[in-house]
Amino acid sequence: MLKISEINKMDAAAINQRVTELRRELFDLRLQKNTTNLEKSHLLTEHKRDIARLLTVLNSKESK
Repeated sequence: MLKISEINKMDAAAINQRVTELRRELFDLRLQKNTTNLEKSHLLTEHKRDIARLLTVLNSKESK
């Protein structure tokens, strides 16, 4: 779980890279959920929230 204070220290390129990584992991988790039994289902929600946090900070940095 990422914290806002950690995200604020990142630059825009690092945030975009992390969003891309999390989206890929989220895709893999969804695929695993639909094909086999997913043991850590809480990671789906956690990754979605982390992506939302990252995009929120990125949008606020771009608007400044």
